[in-house]
Amino acid sequence: MNRLELDGELSQDISKAVALLRGGELVAIPTETVYGLAADATSEQAIGKVFRAKQRPLTHPLIVHLGDSRQMADWAVDIPELAYELAEQFWPGPLTLILKKSAMAPAIVTGGQDTIALRIPGHPVALDILREFGGALAAPSANKYGRISPTAASHVVAQFGNEIGAVVDGGLCPVGIESSIVDLSTDQPRILRPGLLDNELIKLGIAAYGHANEGNVPRVSGSDLRHYAPTKPASLCPPKELKQRIEQQSAGRVQVWSLTPNRYDLQHVDWVVMPVDPVFYARELYLRLHDFEQSDNELLIIEHPPLTTMWRGINNRLQRATSQL
Repeated sequence: MNRLELDGELSQDISKAVALLRGGELVAIPTETVYGLAADATSEQAIGKVFRAKQRPLTHPLIVHLGDSRQMADWAVDIPELAYELAEQFWPGPLTLILKKSAMAPAIVTGGQDTIALRIPGHPVALDILREFGGALAAPSANKYGRISPTAASHVVAQFGNEIGAVVDGGLCPVGIESSIVDLSTDQPRILRPGLLDNELIKLGIAAYGHANEGNVPRVSGSDLRHYAPTKPASLCPPKELKQRIEQQSAGRVQVWSLTPNRYDLQHVDWVVMPVDPVFYARELYLRLHDFEQSDNELLIIEHPPLTTMWRGINNRLQRATSQL
């Protein structure tokens, strides 16, 4: 298969992407969070291609992306009023809702579970594609399973090459980490995956935080202990231990992420000053991980960001990216 590289600003390229999706092919599309590997959510054959391309376990459910909130009733049943309230407030945007699934949802999309994950992405290119497509798209992150999520079209190309039908370039993803996921399928709404909306969700009375796995079955994407990970070693370090941790690395180049400029005279260190605002830190997180992976640095040491609710989504990604299990 020869991969098409399409421009999200060109209407004819949007139509080419939609034609491929209608033909059962995989198309990487930009969203505000990360690039998604999109397929027709009603086609078991197309969804099977997603799992094979990503090398993703079949028990891991996918997020179904909608172009209009009215489609929620096609994919879910027993929808609580809170779902409509959250959709009104946060859609299009980086919020995924877990609801009881309808008969429309193929079992392969939901990982065999009785719930489904739905959201409307807040990216104009994704919305153009969804609305011209006219249906729903299952679109997990466009990366190999467990690897760094893509926030640029080039990240997708590097991981998939010609394995997929097309990549639609919509520029850099403005949010930069995956959506907050809220479970509304039980009597107690709860956050299953943190993101950048958690502070606002908690203020609305949504519990922080539920279990993303039940037994060995993942309720949501990105719940594995090791995920979003580079192929080279990376570790999180408390701020007070940073200098000691760096000095313990006697050989090879080390990259350090910190919220402050280099305060140590250490020659073998590639010091990266990260944003102090969590919104901008999130935007750079996966970009920086991809840059580290392509660099000649052998180890990444990340100074632990603040442990506040605003940083919870970022800390969640960093903990999984740096787990050595």
